[in-house]
Amino acid sequence: MSNKERIMELIDGIPDRRLVFIVDMLESLKAYAREEIPPDEWDLQMIQEAEKENDGKTISFEEIF
Repeated sequence: MSNKERIMELIDGIPDRRLVFIVDMLESLKAYAREEIPPDEWDLQMIQEAEKENDGKTISFEEIF
């Protein structure tokens, strides 16, 4: 079963009067599904700060706890 078929199956189980929420959610997600949003100034700053803090070392869960 494809993802689309599964979604349709799930939607078929929802009463029509309750579908307004699903329609609104899908419409707002549609924009994100087709385009990549370029990072803005804040995103670039956060990436730069994270790169400064990351020295390439990894730490195990045991070491953290």
